[in-house]
Amino acid sequence: MRVIRLLVAFAFIALGAIVGALNRQEIAIDFGAIHLTTSLGVALLVALLVGVILGGTAIAASVVLPLRRQLARLQRVQPPANHGL
Repeated sequence: MRVIRLLVAFAFIALGAIVGALNRQEIAIDFGAIHLTTSLGVALLVALLVGVILGGTAIAASVVLPLRRQLARLQRVQPPANHGL
């Protein structure tokens, strides 16, 4: 399973490098106070990365954290049984 994850990671890294290399046009991004000039490929990859991070954070905040709180509450009420293992 670890080898498959590694191969998938390398495939996505290669895909990102290809996207960055094929989209070398210069673009200007204006954030109001900050003005950036970068290549289109870098801007696309950064936007994708920011989207993944924000999406993962939203999922963690809305699903994972409430489930962890619920699990902790249930474990305080009913301690795990020792089956003599």
